[in-house]
Order: sequence, then structure tokens, then C-alpha cells
Amino acid sequence: MAAVPAHLSACEAVPWRRVRRQRRVADRLMRVLCVAFTAVGVFALGWILAMLAWEGVHALSPRIFTEATPGPGSEGGGLANAIVGSLVLTFLGIAIATPIGVMAGTYLAEYGKASRLATTIRFVNDALLSAPSILIGLFVYTVMVQPMGSYSGWAGAVALAIIATPVIVRTTEDMLRLVPSTLREAGAALGAPPAIVIRSITWRAARAGMVTGIVLALARIAGETAPLLFTALNNSSWFNANLLGGVSNLPVTIFQFALSPYPNWQQLAWAGALLITVAILALSVSARLLLRRRTTR
Repeated sequence: MAAVPAHLSACEAVPWRRVRRQRRVADRLMRVLCVAFTAVGVFALGWILAMLAWEGVHALSPRIFTEATPGPGSEGGGLANAIVGSLVLTFLGIAIATPIGVMAGTYLAEYGKASRLATTIRFVNDALLSAPSILIGLFVYTVMVQPMGSYSGWAGAVALAIIATPVIVRTTEDMLRLVPSTLREAGAALGAPPAIVIRSITWRAARAGMVTGIVLALARIAGETAPLLFTALNNSSWFNANLLGGVSNLPVTIFQFALSPYPNWQQLAWAGALLITVAILALSVSARLLLRRRTTR
């Protein structure tokens, strides 16, 4: 038991011990609650992953990667067109978001800093980080799908880019702020202008962290369904080279197949869900490894 402070009298010692006892009881109770709720979360997540692995592995077969999605009530078929369509949409989305996010994050860390414009940009970026993806899908539907008169892969890529950009902006700014100011001062002392210092010194020093942000953004948009329902929609065949019209993609295919009454479609939905989960897990682990490599240097 902790010693009673010397300045307390004998009458004051009893309330002091009572306070200490109450604090210990509150601490133990909080620990029990934290462990209990953590166990509930881990159990629920483990149950979901176990069920997904069980159903998904049984549904996997080589035709998943070689055949297109089947029609209603048809046997066989695969998810090849949906997988390729998802890869194309995700690549286009990250290709649009990366330069915008990196340049915006660089401005916030190197130029804007505490200016009023930079503060406004940070506020908007934080709002986009927490914005529901379905609202972004509705926004792109209003500004692109309706004027064009049809769904398209370009609209889907723009929706995914809007979702990925805030992640890249935040990560880029944070990583650049971790670069010691002495490196910038050394470049300036050699007479290099700010643009050269940023490109040759600051970006190189924060390269691993910036790549981590891009990988995290890629994992963020890889499984998005809601924005694609309003933009790219879906297609049972291979997409056109111009990406106009519905574009087959894995998230929407899983959504439609899982709600269908056809057992074959439901099995394909399980297989597709397992593929997306494994892909996102691989991207997340890669991002963690890159970040650990950056922090251990």
C-alpha cells in the first residue's frame, strides 16, 4: 500500500486511503471493461474472417480468373472481367489522386504552413476524409453521369480519386513535416531554390512515408462499392476500351451476386469477397512494412 504523505494528520489519513482504494477499483474496472470489449471485437472480426475464408476457399477455382461472369441462372462462369475492371478503375483512380494529393500535401507542409488558405485546405481535406463514400458517388453522378447521359468507368475513377486524395494529402503533409529542417537549411545554404530542395532533398527523405500513404489510399478504394453503384455501375461482359457505359467491377458484382437467389452467383460472391479481402490485407501489410522501414531509419 502506498505510504500516506507525512503532512497529513491521523484524521486525514483515513480519507486518503479511501481515495486510493477507490482509484484502484476504478482502474481495475476500466481494465476489465477494455479487455471485455476488445475480446468482443476480436471475436466478431475473427468470426467474420473465418466464415469468409471457409466459404470463399470452397468457392475458389481456376475458372474464377479465366471466365467472365455468368448470366442469371447459368452454371459455371467466373469473375475475370470483374477483376480486370476493378484493377483498371482502381489504377485510374490512384493515378488521378496521386499527383493531386502529393502536390497539395507538399504545399501544406512547405509553402502554406499556417496560412489562412492552408488552414482552409486542411479543413476541407478533413471533411473529405470523413465524408460517406455514397455522397461522393452521388456528387460524381450529378456532375458527370447525368451530363454524359450514361454510366462510365471515367466517372467511377473520378469518384475513387476523390476518396483517395485526402488520404494522400494527409500522409504526405505528415511525412514532410517529419523531415528535419536542417536538411532544408543545408540545401538553401548551397544556393538551391525551394523547388529544388523539395524535389531533391525533402521528397527523397520522406519517400517511404509518401509511398505508404499512396498504398493506404489504394487499399481504401479497392473495396469501395457505393460510389461505383452511381458511376461505373456494372456489366456482365468485358469493358470497352473507351470505358463508356457500365464497367464490370468486383465490388458491385459481389453486391449484386450476394443478393441474388442463384446459388452459383452466391458462390461467386463469396469467392470475390475473399479476393478483395486478401488484396486489401496485402496492401495494408505492405503499407505497414513501408512505414516501419521509414521510422526505423
